[in-house]
Amino acid sequence: MPFANIKMPQAALSKAQKEDLIHRTTAMFVDFFGEGVRPYTMVLVEEVADGGYGRADEVFVVPDPYRARE
Repeated sequence: MPFANIKMPQAALSKAQKEDLIHRTTAMFVDFFGEGVRPYTMVLVEEVADGGYGRADEVFVVPDPYRARE
């Protein structure tokens, strides 16, 4: 069973964008492994709350202009 776990900042993508990401990721697995994997493909989109992640010793917060609008 193909499985993709995608972690991203909370509110970085709209609901429609997350749905598109799931569809495209599933299509990618189908391209690689064939149509038979579609019913068994799992795509998990996890949103990490602001301040819950960082890089280079800096805590990251998504600025308001970059937050997705539903």
